[in-house]
Amino acid sequence: MSAITRDEVSHLARLSRLALGDDELDHLAAQLDQIISAVARVQEVAAEDIPPTSHALPLTNVYRTDEARECLTPEQALAAAPATEGQRFRVPRILDEEA
Repeated sequence: MSAITRDEVSHLARLSRLALGDDELDHLAAQLDQIISAVARVQEVAAEDIPPTSHALPLTNVYRTDEARECLTPEQALAAAPATEGQRFRVPRILDEEA
């Protein structure tokens, strides 16, 4: 695989509308070449007979099963509320909306 050239980096920078100096072009050319080489190595290792996975270990649902249970009555839920209005929690207005 050929190394990425300084001219190619300059072209990419122009397309990306990046202003890069000469020293930055040289530095980025070397870095991009290393990245491309690393990706090429990973592609060589990937085998056709290995199924793609999203995690290293198989995942199972860790949540409990849903069960219908009794819930609080409105009176129980509002019992410790600092302020109520009807069967609702009363909270301070945070938006100045005209109703």
